[in-house]
Order: sequence, then structure tokens, then C-alpha cells
Amino acid sequence: MQVARKRRGRGRSLNLSLPGLANRRVRLVVVGAATLALVGLGSGAAFASTRGLGNDQAGQNTRQGLVLSDDQIIKPIGDRLVINGGKIEADTISPDGTHLAALTTDGGIALTIVDLKNWKVQQLIGSGATANLKISGGDVGQQGPTYSPDGKSLWVPRTDGYSRFPVNADGSVSAPTTVTIPADGAKHALPAQAVFSTNGATVYAAVNGQNRIQAIDAATGTLGQSWAVGNAPRGILRVGNKLYVSNEGGRTATAGDTTINSYGTQVPADPNTGATTTGTVSVIDLAHPTAVVKSINVGLHPTDLYAKNGTLFVTNTASDTVSLIDTGKDKVVQTITTRPWDEASVGYEPDGITLTNDGHLLVTLGRANAVAVYKYSNAKNPVKYVGLLPTDYFPASVDQVGGQIVVGNTRGIDAARPDSNGHNTHDTTSSLTRFKLPSDHDTAKDTDKVFQYNGWTNNSVQLAKGKKAKAVAVPAKIGDPSTIKHVFLLVKENRTYDQVFGDMPQGNGDPSLTQFGENVTPNQHALAEQFGLYDNFYDPPTNSAEGHNWLMQADNPEYTESSAGEYLRSYDTEDDALGHQRSGFIWSGAQAVGDTVRDYGEFNQFESYPSGNNWGTFYCDAQSMEATGAPTTIDQVTSSPIPSLNDVTDHAYPKFDTSIPDMYRYEIWKQDFEKNGPANLNMFWLSSDHTGGPLNSAAQVADNDLAVGKIVDTISHSKYWKDSAIFVVEDDSQAGQDHVDGHRAPIQVISPYAQRGAVDDSYYSQVTMVRTIEQILGIHPMNQEDSAATPMTTAFTNKPNFTPFTAVPNKTSLTLGYATEPSCGWDNVPAADAAAQPSTVVPAAAKQVETQWQQWKSQQRLTGPNAVPDYANPAQMNHYTWYDTHGWTTPYPGESKIYAPNQVPGAFIPSSDSDG
Repeated sequence: MQVARKRRGRGRSLNLSLPGLANRRVRLVVVGAATLALVGLGSGAAFASTRGLGNDQAGQNTRQGLVLSDDQIIKPIGDRLVINGGKIEADTISPDGTHLAALTTDGGIALTIVDLKNWKVQQLIGSGATANLKISGGDVGQQGPTYSPDGKSLWVPRTDGYSRFPVNADGSVSAPTTVTIPADGAKHALPAQAVFSTNGATVYAAVNGQNRIQAIDAATGTLGQSWAVGNAPRGILRVGNKLYVSNEGGRTATAGDTTINSYGTQVPADPNTGATTTGTVSVIDLAHPTAVVKSINVGLHPTDLYAKNGTLFVTNTASDTVSLIDTGKDKVVQTITTRPWDEASVGYEPDGITLTNDGHLLVTLGRANAVAVYKYSNAKNPVKYVGLLPTDYFPASVDQVGGQIVVGNTRGIDAARPDSNGHNTHDTTSSLTRFKLPSDHDTAKDTDKVFQYNGWTNNSVQLAKGKKAKAVAVPAKIGDPSTIKHVFLLVKENRTYDQVFGDMPQGNGDPSLTQFGENVTPNQHALAEQFGLYDNFYDPPTNSAEGHNWLMQADNPEYTESSAGEYLRSYDTEDDALGHQRSGFIWSGAQAVGDTVRDYGEFNQFESYPSGNNWGTFYCDAQSMEATGAPTTIDQVTSSPIPSLNDVTDHAYPKFDTSIPDMYRYEIWKQDFEKNGPANLNMFWLSSDHTGGPLNSAAQVADNDLAVGKIVDTISHSKYWKDSAIFVVEDDSQAGQDHVDGHRAPIQVISPYAQRGAVDDSYYSQVTMVRTIEQILGIHPMNQEDSAATPMTTAFTNKPNFTPFTAVPNKTSLTLGYATEPSCGWDNVPAADAAAQPSTVVPAAAKQVETQWQQWKSQQRLTGPNAVPDYANPAQMNHYTWYDTHGWTTPYPGESKIYAPNQVPGAFIPSSDSDG
């Protein structure tokens, strides 16, 4: 193939200084020129497009800062302490100010103790290999932990209560005792923040999963009085004889409310955006414990609480505001807007808050990687906005400790640590940063840096007005016509770039990490040859819960970020209103501007079909549909709890379920396509490449590949091809390794207007892809992330090539590894291809360990209507898939032997639905 390599801009290579990057093969160019700014208006905001990141790579430390996987750059002020035990969900300072205790997840550590004086990690507590103190399970709540007033005990929220740790004289903790809060039917306690009484005798716990506050005897753990509060209580603070509770799900629903589910409770929510519509703070009078609990209306998703001098400060994370409550009158007296960039009003996600001794109010803006600084005198006088201070990735807490400001950053420096022979999304970090608060003058200077790091530009607000411009593939203004009328978004499961395309010498790949190369994915390789190869594309998420949010909302809202340590409440947030941003989804945005939408499985939650059906019956039904054109004979029904999505869902198309082949999904879609034609926005979930079903893993990926090829073939040979664009992406890249960055993933851009035959090194991400779809269809960006993203204009041309794509026959048998012959027969491939397939004969030396893996797999909820994506521990799942596709003869990259499930390094990483 003749390849044209595309590079944007000119620059010079840089030496990398970040630890752990020495073995990366990189091509790094710093681009000086800004790209065209594109804007639109909607949801109360104007939208602009930023400079692109040129050919920079995620994980690289450039002069400007460390490049992240979500179009942002970080370069914090002050000192940085990287924590390699996973993500910090929440933290607290010891009463004497010498230590910080952090709830940690995604690395085998549940609790991290940091010595602030010596600025070092002192102790790691968890089930992982690096833990200094071993405890069972890795589940932790969204908020906390909590020190007793005397600093002698530390209460850590867990799924069904608290682990109560004795605190030693040196600040470390000893083995805990358990304080249990029983489940209420199917509802676990899922406690969040706790607070002590004045004398330390009683603990008051926010029982998030049961919508109540529970009094607990601090010495004995005996449960006392309980108070019903709002939905999903999260933060709790005692001010004198009052308890203030932030209810993330707002008030209890009343007659006439439209509602959507949140952990078994119907909460007031918008049927179009799916988001909650109320936020409240409950007030409990401890002096009159039987009195009616008061409720104060605040913004959406109230999270953190801080009180000083008669004022309670409440961060309204989903409203991007802070409420100030007079604790004498229990009344909101001021609301602060935390939206520093005029182009977008949504998505900064204020969380942590504190007031310094010199009157500066500090608020962490998680999704902006910054601390907002305000000058505060008292609640009656309006605060004065000072500016922004840059932090690490997703700051979630801020405290003043002596003369220093300490910030806890949930994602630290992203997935910067190498895992074995490559990099994985679960190489997660977190960090603390500390600094002396700059002068107001210097803060203004730092504000400019935050704008630069986030790509916020304010100089070219462009809307389509008056006479329409000439139609082009990617319009320069929101609302101008595009030559593309139909967008198809195909979402697959979990692969890295190297896993699929590492064998293509044209791109920046590592063939040693390739599991599903051309012999397994001939269609995706042929599509890359015909329509272009993109080797610098990134998925910001770590798992499916985050991934589908990024694709449908251009963000992973703070609720899901902070829930990662305890996914039992909700994993994929399709069925939890708390996981939905107030500006809606890409489909609701499309509907708002008059576009039509059709959904095939994406973001669907519920599925049913008659018992007795299995992979074989679905496979044979797909064969019959292809041969005869007749409808399916299986009454499979899928639905969404979000009305705006359910109304446009093809209910015959399955959601995630590895016992249903993607070729069945293709046939269901094809019949709908041939009968009704496409919508403007068409969304698909093609999930067989997740693996873990009843076939060999390579067969499942081959099934996924063939379905992708067939979909493209069908569209490109139809009358709709002339004005169509197809984007093929993974929801995340967690299921394997990549030599550049754990977040690097495959993408394919397929259209008559796609740049053909090129290897494109341009930095792209899920966010830039979403922005591209928005730009094409005239959809208003949803938040500051996609508002700031640069559309993938360089992936398109305005000179169409209408040559269609013809699907390539699969080279790996679609029935490889299936236990019994399907009624329609085996899928036989040519002998030359059969020789390259994984062997299904397990070597004698590996039979014992393979049996253990099959037993493990049977417990992972990978098949059937109740299948859950990523239910399995990701490290174990990756090892199983590797062994399976290598015939149980080859150790996982960087390891010397084939491990049993319980021996896998990283087996302590929590799965999507596990409390241990």
C-alpha cells in the first residue's frame, strides 16, 4: 500500500522527563499554530473550539505540560506527590494536621496514609501486593474517611458499614474492626461521609444507599436513631447541634414528578436529559432529635460541605455552583457561579471546598484540573472572583494545612506507570499537590495557564447566521450545512491500538502486543488500508462505566468518578439518574436541533428473551436471516430507562451480552436499515470483542470484526453512502496493553469524505470525535470538554471518493471453541486460514490451570440477559483472553509463566460489581 503520512504543524522533538516513560517509543511534535476556532450556542452557553494538540501523545511530558488522554494538559503549581496505589476518591486531614488519609481504588489499595510533614506515602492498606497492612476487599465510599475528634480512630466507609481503624502515635493505622450497617432488602448501606458528636461518643453516618442518617455508638458500634433524608445522602457536617446533609439525588419524589431510577428509588429527573432536577441539604436538629427534618433547596448534585463563622458552603457539582447557607436561618443567602470560561456553562464539576484563614474561598473544579479562588468577607457580601490555579488530573479535595494548600487529585498524572511489557489504563495514579497560596496578582497569571491547558479560547464565537455557507464535510460553524447527513457511531469493547493494529508496520505499533491482528480482524485491517490508519487516538476512560459516558455525554460526570470504589450502587449509569449531566446526551442534543436518532443497544440497560436460547440459537438464527431475509424467530427485547432514548431504540437489537453474536446484531440492524433507512444519528453497541463468552476469544473478536465489515459494506453499497460517515471506536481500552499509553485505542473514520490511504498521527480522542459528530450534525456541544475540543477536520476531505467497501470473509472460524456443533453446522474457514487460528486443544501441562480459569469464567456474569460489561476483574480478564488466544502456551507479556486466576498480578483491582 502507498501510504501518505500526515503531520500537522512543525516543531521539534523534546526529551521526556517523567519517570516510567523511558521505554516508550514516541513521535512527539509540539505544534505552535492554532487551528480554526468553531463555535455554537445552546443549553445557555456559547461553544468554541480550541487549538489542537498536534502530534503530541498522551502520557508525554512536553514543555507545556503533561498531555492527558482527554484533550487536556496538566502542569500544577507547587510540589507533587504521586500515589501509585490507584485513584483517590476522597480524603481527610488528621485533627493535628500531620497526616492525610485517602480512600483509594483501582490499584489494590483501599486506604492511603500520607505523612504531610515529610511529604511521603507512609502506609498503604488494602488487598493488593503493595499493601503494608492487609485487609479484605477494596470497596470504599464516595466521601470520607473520618477521624475521631481525638485523632485516635479512623472510620472508613465500606459497602455494608465502616472499617474502624485504630490510629497509632506515628499516624499509621492498625488492623480494623467492623461496624456493620445491615442491607435493607436489596439496598446495601453504601455509607459515605461520617461525622462525630461534640464529645466523640456518637458517629452520624450518611447511609447513601438507604437515604438516611444513622447514629452509631462510636465505642461499641451499636446502631441508634435513624433519620430519613433526601436521595443519596453523601456529605454530612455538624454545626453546633445541627447536622447538615448534602443529598446528591435531591428531594423525595412527590405526586406529579417525572422520575428516573437511582438505586431502587425513583428520583425527580428530566425525561429528555435523564438528569436529576433537584438538589437539597437536609437539616437535623440534634437538640430535638424527633423534630421534622428540614430541607433546603440548593443546586444539583450537592457533594462537599464546609462551614465557618455561621456560613455553610455547599458545592453543587452538577450545577457548577456553590451555595452559601446562613446556619442561623437555614437559608441560602448567596450562590456562586463556578464557570470560569464564558463559552460553556456546564461541566467544571466543583467538588472540594475550603476557606483559608486570610479569607480566600477555594473550590476544586474537577473536570477543569484547577482550583477556583474567590475573595470572601462574609455571606452577605458577594464574593470576588480572583482566578484559577492549575492542579493535577481531576482535583477533588482542597485543605489548608498550616501555611500550605493541599489538593487531592483523583487521577493524578493519569495511567503513567508501565505494566509488564506495556501500559494499561489500570496503571492508574493519583496525587497530592501542595503550594503556598499565591498573591491575587499571581493567581491571575496562573489563570491564563489553566485556560491554555484546557484549550479554552474566547475569540471566535461562530454560529451559522443568515445566509448558509457552502456544504462541506465538517462545517466551520455550528448549524452550517454538511455534505454528511447520516452519522453511524459503532461502539465496541475494550481494546488498545496495539492489540488490533500493532501488526500494521505503517503505524506506530508493537506487534509483540498484538492479539487480534489481520488473521482475526481482516475487515478492520482492510478498512484501515482503504480509509486510513489513526495511531494517536485516545479513550480517556478506564472502564465501560466511564467509556459509555464519555461517548454519550463527552464527559464522565463526577458521580461516576467518585463511585469507582463502590460500583454496587451503579456501574454503567444507564439506570441511575445520578450519572447524567444536566445538559443531556448526544442523542438528546441531536433531537433538540431536529435531527433524527436511532439506537441499537448503546446505553440500553434491560434485556429479555425466552429461556433455552444460547449462543448457538442466535448464531443459527443470524445465518437463517442472512440466507432468507426472514425476521428473527427469537423474541429478544431490549430497552432503556431513559425515555428520550427508549423512544428511539430498536428494541429487537440486543444490548451487551456475550452469548449473542454480533452477526445477529448486524442482521437485526440490516433489516431495520433496509425497511426504514438510517437516522441522522445512528448509535450501535457491538460487544463481542469484549470476549469471555462461550467461544474462543479470537472467534468472538472475529465475529465482531465481520459484523463491522458487513455494516460498512451494507451502508457503502446503499443510496445513503454518498452522505454518510461511520466512526468505529472502543468504549475504552482497558482490556490489554499498549506500548505508547494505556488509553491509546483504535478508531476508524469511514466515509466518501474520509482521507484515504493516510496514516494520521494527529492527536485525537473520544472527545474530539464527539465534537466532530456534533459539528457535522449541528448539535450543540454538551459541556466545556467538547466545547473546547478540536473537530477532526484533518481526517476529512471535501473531495469525495464514492468507492464502496466490500466486507472481507472471516479468517478465524466464528464457531471456534464452541462446545457443541450448532444446529446449522460449524463455521469452516479455508485450510490456510485455519492453520493460523488458536488451538483449542489445551496442552497437558496447562490443563489444570485452564480448568481453574473456566471455573473462574463461569462466575463472571458475561452471558445472558443479566450480563454486565467488565463484571470480571480486568487484570484477570486480560490474562484469560491472552491465554485463550495463544492456545494456553504463551505467558502474558512481561511474565514468565501462565498464572491461575488467583495468582494474577493485579487481581485485586475491583471489578464493576464487586465489593471485594
